Amino acid sequence: MSALSPQDVPRLPRGVRLRFDTVRDKHMLLAPERAFGLDAVAASVVELVDGQRSVGEICDLLAERYGEAREVIEGDVIAMLDDLLTKRVIER
Repeated sequence: MSALSPQDVPRLPRGVRLRFDTVRDKHMLLAPERAFGLDAVAASVVELVDGQRSVGEICDLLAERYGEAREVIEGDVIAMLDDLLTKRVIER
């Protein structure tokens, strides 16, 4: 499986949801029979995964939100989304 590119449009597959777990006090990515705890930064990336925005657009929004250069965050965003793609909780 090849890495995501800035032009790819990721989406959450059917049955996968981002939820805030008040018991654990953290964001969780819930999939059938699996759950992944996300830190605040990862949750801010996943909340932008809507099947409409490209990886590049997600990076643009995050760069604006956090006042950082897009080039600085793009590699980290792609690496994180690639990991979730491998775990089959993100599709392209």
